[in-house]
Amino acid sequence: METLKFKTNIKCGGCIATVTPFLNELPQISKWEVNTDNPEKILTVETNDQLAAETVVNTLQKAGYIATEL
Repeated sequence: METLKFKTNIKCGGCIATVTPFLNELPQISKWEVNTDNPEKILTVETNDQLAAETVVNTLQKAGYIATEL
């Protein structure tokens, strides 16, 4: 299992609702969460298989959000 972390602009429940279908489409992700209390809005992604950080960044971009790998 691998854990990836990203700084994002996902800041509220509405944003999380928007990105949920996009992130849930990635079969490599076993669990994800966003800490909206953190000023950097950290997205933590746990994977069962190899998942390139760029895939998560591109997926969030499709949903209209920005992510930068930490």
